[in-house]
Amino acid sequence: MGGLKEDIAFDPPCHPRACAIQACLTKNSYQEEKCQSQINALYECCNAFYQARGEDAKTPSCPKPNLLRLKMKQRGMEP
Repeated sequence: MGGLKEDIAFDPPCHPRACAIQACLTKNSYQEEKCQSQINALYECCNAFYQARGEDAKTPSCPKPNLLRLKMKQRGMEP
């Protein structure tokens, strides 16, 4: 996985982090609890993406901004 700037600049943005989640889930028989750090990394990227590009920006790798904030809050992360 690249750094945050590289992953935001990727096409589509944050895609490497979404792929990391998929790879982790596949490796761990789809047990989401074993992939929390990868999920957190994706949310971190998505949050930075929306901060940089605005809330109307779109990438298939990220939930919509309001859903992202809710998911981050549920995880105790600062959106």
